[in-house]
Amino acid sequence: MHVIAKRTLRQFWAANSAAEMPLTRWHTQMVKGRFSSFADLKAAFAGADWVNGYVVFDIGGNKYRLIVDVVFASQTVFIKQVLTHKEYDRWKP
Repeated sequence: MHVIAKRTLRQFWAANSAAEMPLTRWHTQMVKGRFSSFADLKAAFAGADWVNGYVVFDIGGNKYRLIVDVVFASQTVFIKQVLTHKEYDRWKP
């Protein structure tokens, strides 16, 4: 999968240093993966959910939420937001 844009992850972990390792692991697994459907993605990432047209990943033991738009046909993932769990509770897509 092609992930756009890792810069969003780096900006988040600059302010939340504990998020760097779990976000880096997610990024590495995503780039190496090939997923043809949400079911394939869910099999690889148990903490992935489909929410209002986005895929939301639980990151770092449920401390963070990574919100992405996945285009399976082009194997592209667009990072929309990275939020703390508390911020996610207030998030409206």
